Amino acid sequence: MTKKMLLVFILIALVGVTVIYFVKNHSNGPGSRLATVESIPVYGDAIIYGSIGEPSILNPILASDSSSFDIIDLVFNGLVKYDKDIKLAGDLAEKWDVSKDGLTITFFLRKNVKWHDGFPFTSEDVIFTYQKLIDPGIKTAFSSNFQLVSKVEAPDPFTVTVTYKEPFAPALESWGMGILPKHVFGEMTAEEFNQSDFNRFPIGTGPYKFKEWRTGQKVVLESNPDYFEGRPYIDKYIYQIIPDQSVQLLSLKTHTIDMMSLTADMYVKEANDPEFEQGINRFRYPSFNYTYLAYNLNNPLFKNSRWTRQALSYAINRQEIIDGTLQSMGTICTGPFPNRSWAYNPAVKPYDYDPEKARAMLASIGWKDSNGDGYLEKGGKVFEFTILTNQGNKERELAATIIQEQLKKVGIKVNVRILEWSTLIHQYIDKKNFEAILLGWSMTPDPDCFDIWSSEKTKEGEYNFISYKNPQVDILLALGRKTFDREERMKIYHKVHALIAEDQPYAFLYVRDSLIAVDKRFQDIKVEPIGIGHNFTKWYVPKTLQKYTLQQ
Repeated sequence: MTKKMLLVFILIALVGVTVIYFVKNHSNGPGSRLATVESIPVYGDAIIYGSIGEPSILNPILASDSSSFDIIDLVFNGLVKYDKDIKLAGDLAEKWDVSKDGLTITFFLRKNVKWHDGFPFTSEDVIFTYQKLIDPGIKTAFSSNFQLVSKVEAPDPFTVTVTYKEPFAPALESWGMGILPKHVFGEMTAEEFNQSDFNRFPIGTGPYKFKEWRTGQKVVLESNPDYFEGRPYIDKYIYQIIPDQSVQLLSLKTHTIDMMSLTADMYVKEANDPEFEQGINRFRYPSFNYTYLAYNLNNPLFKNSRWTRQALSYAINRQEIIDGTLQSMGTICTGPFPNRSWAYNPAVKPYDYDPEKARAMLASIGWKDSNGDGYLEKGGKVFEFTILTNQGNKERELAATIIQEQLKKVGIKVNVRILEWSTLIHQYIDKKNFEAILLGWSMTPDPDCFDIWSSEKTKEGEYNFISYKNPQVDILLALGRKTFDREERMKIYHKVHALIAEDQPYAFLYVRDSLIAVDKRFQDIKVEPIGIGHNFTKWYVPKTLQKYTLQQ
């Protein structure tokens, strides 16, 4: 569950893991769910994960949202992955060598790895995946990670040599991309690849095999008995789509789902519920996720108007949002690197809450309350825009509502619209059909954020969907990718942090803690710097507590 190397909404904790882990060994007796259990791992049972979002596409090089990668990470493998201590380790590659000049990586692949349909995995699959990533007709957000590759060669079925035109610091991490099966696709055109049935019926090498996808309901995976690291103990993984977190919580408490991400309010409230404590473990640890309010920079309100965006940031009280939505279980975000990243610039300070300053800044560029109705106008138009966010995420909905009230105090009319996840992604974000949007990013341990902020990455399906452009930032992002020395890279990303914070293409809001709940029948959950999912294939349920058979 931790193979994801890319800019999607994964929950990664870098340092200082704080764990709140409630475990009690309840005595046998009426109503007791957790009697003394076996400590030896056994196979069987299913885990039902409650998600507010539905996957969009199950192809690792076409997907761009967290719900899709929740499934992809269990079905596919990359050549490398991050281990529990956030260090790069082998995945489909057993080991690798890097040349002294840093321009060539030779991967030595695992032997006897099979695709879920029984075909052998070989170096030809790696070359095929690379070719699709650099094909301009393929709708991938990740092509920039491979633009500096000059060639990929396979001297034999279990060796891949990657040669770069020039140094590329995130090179090794980039090969965490899920590898695709060449034999499934054949000689498809780019358009055929983009529309392939494979995108809903994937075949990978991962610990779980795709079983079914019922739109709007669930995605079902079954354990892979031939997985090269050993068959997972849990037989079935069910991704249950429940768009409302309150309904999710009720399902968790009645044990019809087994795992979910909690809101801060839920986390605090359920600490005082004996029934919840008896049957459910709660985990809290620092995340690498930040939440932001992004502006469409093609919109006349925000385009070429850094002054306006800065004024909006002075009008937003971030601490009030953190206190109101996160129960203070989060910190203020100042820019594109959360404070646990080594690229974070501590010299960049948050925009203080100063509504009077915000109003004065807007007045200086012509926004005034001309008719006394409380709203600012210029050229006969009211300063009005709509914030979009995703359905079911109560914290984001509440944050959007708080921002709506805060901006109203300085004369800005804000509307809030809640949309279903896949509709939000494909009809609004990908099409740049929005004015402002409230979402979140999680960064990988390497701070390369070229795909989010480079002016080259504004095509449909790419991550710079706000159309941000700063020539200085473009130069620095490219330089950061070519610099291996960590101290020098830190200086580069400190500058990136400062420049983007000054531009305020986003109103950077907060970094929240990860708050996860898991039914207590699941054993061997271990919290490490990377989080709790790193050893998911080793989780198990003792026979006396198992609820489901593989056929259910």
